Amino acid sequence: MSLFSNAAFHVSGARLSDLPPPLGAEVAFAGRSNAGKSSAINTLVGHTRLAFVSKTPGRTQLINFFRLANDTFLVDLPGYGYADVPDSVRREWQQMLESYLTLRQSIFGLVIIMDSRRPLTTLDQNMLNWFAPSGKPIHVLLTKSDKLTRSQAAQTLVATREALKQWGDQVTAQLFSSLKKVGVEEAELVIGTWLGLDVVAREREYAKEREKALVALAAAKNSGQKRKTPG
Repeated sequence: MSLFSNAAFHVSGARLSDLPPPLGAEVAFAGRSNAGKSSAINTLVGHTRLAFVSKTPGRTQLINFFRLANDTFLVDLPGYGYADVPDSVRREWQQMLESYLTLRQSIFGLVIIMDSRRPLTTLDQNMLNWFAPSGKPIHVLLTKSDKLTRSQAAQTLVATREALKQWGDQVTAQLFSSLKKVGVEEAELVIGTWLGLDVVAREREYAKEREKALVALAAAKNSGQKRKTPG
């Protein structure tokens, strides 16, 4: 079960004035409009429809709050890098994002979603530069890693981490795949720590699950070997 399985929709806002009072810790999710942000959130909460996945990237332009059981929030920000909108509208969205990220005191960390095939675009770097002066942690999810070979994915992770060194230890990065559920545990532990969730208990649960999987694998191998042994 996901660490965030109790997440529920709380409120949406088109302007900063529409947002709820900053009373509980928030982790914001930002990313290019086609990087798989909504899919990543849905995967982390174990729900296929919590965050809206649009067939036309950039169409969902609201700040969406999802409340957790301990009165903390996951916040889905509008995707950046929009297409087919007037420049004036694009500037409004950009100003809203920048204002939220620089003025909202209840943000405890930022998750930036980047397509692992095209990480650290100019817009991604702008987002890092906007938020980094806050001194708060940033975690990068390199999504759609299932589209890469294992070697390509490893090389991408190393190269991205190297490029992120200019922002120091404040920024971390990992591979992630909503389709293959790659990197879910790692992301949960990072975000859960920011929000003060019981990640120790979760780590123990993961350890037990891994141990069961190893025992089952060993049993399957032993069973196969016995069948191959001549009678």
